[in-house]
Amino acid sequence: MHALTTRLAALAMAATIGTTALVGGAARRTDVRATAAAQPEQPSGYATQPVSPNAPYDGRFTFARIRFEPRGGGMDFFGRGDPKWSHDYPTAERNFSKIIVELSTVRPYMDGGNVFTLDDPELFKYPIAYLCEPGFWNPTEAEATALRAYLEKGGFIIFDDFFGRHWENFEAQMQRVLPQGRLVRVDPEHPIFDSFFKIEPPEPGFGGGRRGAPEFWGIFEDNDPDRRLLAIVNFNNDIGESWEYSDTGLIPVDVTSVAYKLGMNYLMYGMTH
Repeated sequence: MHALTTRLAALAMAATIGTTALVGGAARRTDVRATAAAQPEQPSGYATQPVSPNAPYDGRFTFARIRFEPRGGGMDFFGRGDPKWSHDYPTAERNFSKIIVELSTVRPYMDGGNVFTLDDPELFKYPIAYLCEPGFWNPTEAEATALRAYLEKGGFIIFDDFFGRHWENFEAQMQRVLPQGRLVRVDPEHPIFDSFFKIEPPEPGFGGGRRGAPEFWGIFEDNDPDRRLLAIVNFNNDIGESWEYSDTGLIPVDVTSVAYKLGMNYLMYGMTH
């Protein structure tokens, strides 16, 4: 286990190396800017990184981040623009994609990921979606309906980066998405924690869990824990932030390593269930 953690740490510190170097010089970048529809830039302030054009679907695993209009107008405590959904974008997905290449035979799209609203029909081509800051999530009726259809048709969604009382809004919005769905704690023995790595429940303080121990919740198909998990919910938890800062030394190596292990398990579970 120590050797594996050391290996993950080395990979994380290498995450800023160009994609070509990481895959032994065999990778080729694809210029999608001329063919993909342009996305609007994020508001200025907290997140100023422009949203890249979406890459056309080509069958590869591509990180699919969900864009939404945040409750409260998308401002931080200082009155700066903070769209919420874009926290850690695009560095988190770029770093995670490089880890995927190093640890598995999956060959994902390497230049970040795509960004979709929930009611974009293109989302249905991507089996796994990621939504951060669901404490500010306020889907339209069309978006709630589309997410219900996405999950019922086999999609899998990761909710990440929220704490404390933000649970109340998240739970209310999921009631709109799946009125009959029931959020339950995911058992530590569930296959999602053993789909690639065998993961023990993280301790308090992991992944930004400053307001208590991290919790893992989910919604199962037909509310049956023996059936498919439709959504994994990282509460008191922020694996995206750990991915983003994994090469900076600002977050302990043992924390970023567990965050990558969780990400790999979510990927494998979502791709095979």
